[in-house]
Amino acid sequence: MINSVYRLTEPRVIEEVFEETNLKEGDIIVRPTYMSICKADQRYYQGNRDINTLKEKLPMALIHEAVGEVVKDYTGTYKSGDKVVLIPNTPVEEDEIVEENYLESSAFRSSGYDGFMSEYVYISKDRVIRLPDNIDLKVASFIELVSVAYHGIRRFKTLSHKRRNKIGVWGDGNLGFINSLLLKVMFPDSRIIVFGKNLEKLSYFSFADETYNINQIPEDLAIDHGFECVGGFKSEFAINQIIDFINPQGTIALLGVSENKVAINTRMVLEKGVNMFGSSRSGKKDFEETIELISKNHYIADYLKSLVSNEVEIDSISDISDAFSTDFNSNFGKTVLKWNL
Repeated sequence: MINSVYRLTEPRVIEEVFEETNLKEGDIIVRPTYMSICKADQRYYQGNRDINTLKEKLPMALIHEAVGEVVKDYTGTYKSGDKVVLIPNTPVEEDEIVEENYLESSAFRSSGYDGFMSEYVYISKDRVIRLPDNIDLKVASFIELVSVAYHGIRRFKTLSHKRRNKIGVWGDGNLGFINSLLLKVMFPDSRIIVFGKNLEKLSYFSFADETYNINQIPEDLAIDHGFECVGGFKSEFAINQIIDFINPQGTIALLGVSENKVAINTRMVLEKGVNMFGSSRSGKKDFEETIELISKNHYIADYLKSLVSNEVEIDSISDISDAFSTDFNSNFGKTVLKWNL
């Protein structure tokens, strides 16, 4: 079967490629319907990765946040027309200790392997999950990002101590919004405090118990645990500020991605006995539990819908370029693509 794949061949250049694709045993065919642009996709598109990484990974189809409709499933697991979320992480082995998203052997779509920007997606049936009928597909398009936040919180539950009176979240962007929202749902008795720099963005966090500008935090404020959702070079300031305000033996979850090394105040990490862990991507279990959480708490989707800042109809390659440009210039929220190609 001939399939159209839309690959980034060099920064800001996307080309259509026609590929002969054969189904492997256990694969199904899905027609993408909605996608969402992630910061990682944007970095590739803009060429904001080091030149060696770009040479190694391009050409490559972008986008790892997507939903679609099943076209054909020869295994009989899904019916044609079933709405499903696509899981970008693709493990080839199981480990009794290491989760699938940390296995070095796992492949990840739109990071060295083609993402979902294609006419059809050929994917293993265990890498899709059927969506509830009542979920908004625009919101569902970035369930992958929600599952990443959920994964970090799930690990936090097992790694942190039980005193969770105050949990701080550093970051007023999309990940900070989603992470603090899920924390409020999953720890209703905890005070969720959000720390950011942009007052306009912080105004969206209406579900949080408190919000603070990072330059105006009361000196006597203390948190039991903290989540870093900033990323980039600013993560250094965020991590060290969390260390300053965290109580002894608190846990710090690092979720923001930085291309460069950052300096951390290890003296105070040692003095306070701080537990610090990194969290990246997510696995099928996180997708399943995230969808279940949203299904049981419908107001989560209402809050997530407020993150949809741009919706772009994709009928041509130029529309893809316009979508990435729109997203790049967007101050807050997610850019959702209605995929018509």
